[in-house]
Amino acid sequence: MVLAGRGVPDSGKALVTLTCILAAAGGSAALNTVLDAGIDEKMPRLTRRIAALRALGRGNVAAAAVAAIAASLLISALYINATTCLLLAAAAAGYAVLYTLVWKRHSPYGTIPGAVPGALPVLIGYAAVNPGLGMDGVLLFLILVLWQPPHFWALALHHQAEYHAAGVPVLPVAFGESYTKVLIFLYAGALLPLSMSLWALGYLSWRFGWAAFLLGAGFLAVFYRNTVATRRFGRAFAASIVYLTLLLLALLADILVR
Repeated sequence: MVLAGRGVPDSGKALVTLTCILAAAGGSAALNTVLDAGIDEKMPRLTRRIAALRALGRGNVAAAAVAAIAASLLISALYINATTCLLLAAAAAGYAVLYTLVWKRHSPYGTIPGAVPGALPVLIGYAAVNPGLGMDGVLLFLILVLWQPPHFWALALHHQAEYHAAGVPVLPVAFGESYTKVLIFLYAGALLPLSMSLWALGYLSWRFGWAAFLLGAGFLAVFYRNTVATRRFGRAFAASIVYLTLLLLALLADILVR
């Protein structure tokens, strides 16, 4: 929203947009929990999720999830714009249906198309301010698309035994650690020039360009240290969250701090 408007967005529109995103995301996550219950029961790290689902009841959770998504779509259509509503629908359907029921279950590469619904909130926020979806918004969306596979593959490496027991064909289970690490570095390496393109194409200043370069180089170094030099996959997963947070803060600072 800040990128689209080149400044702080209207507080009312920001509140409505964030509410719609949270409702759609929460509803989609809840549907994922219902649909993946059989898989989650075989993964010890998800014990509390299964306990919560049993306590609330699958039917109740599914109904609340659908209601949250429907409310999100209705509010966005009435109070934001049609582009935002369509993107919210695509994100919810892409995650709760396509990723959960198709890509995740049947392909080791399911994380790659699955990154699209995960990155759509960037475009949803942008569209709330500028339904025309400028190239700067598209570039930020692509950064999120590229970031998610190495982020998830680090988690998959950390919990590969559980994914194997649950029968989920994630990349480390299907092709092993070495192949997974190669793809992690291909994606992480591509993040560096893509993030710097927001500066190179004139959308952000040299300050963001330097921040993107340093953060991208640090991201690669930390991933090497924690996935190749050692097998501290959990640290790599956490580092990816820190990287994205700092990159987005650098973007906000570049626009808002003059």
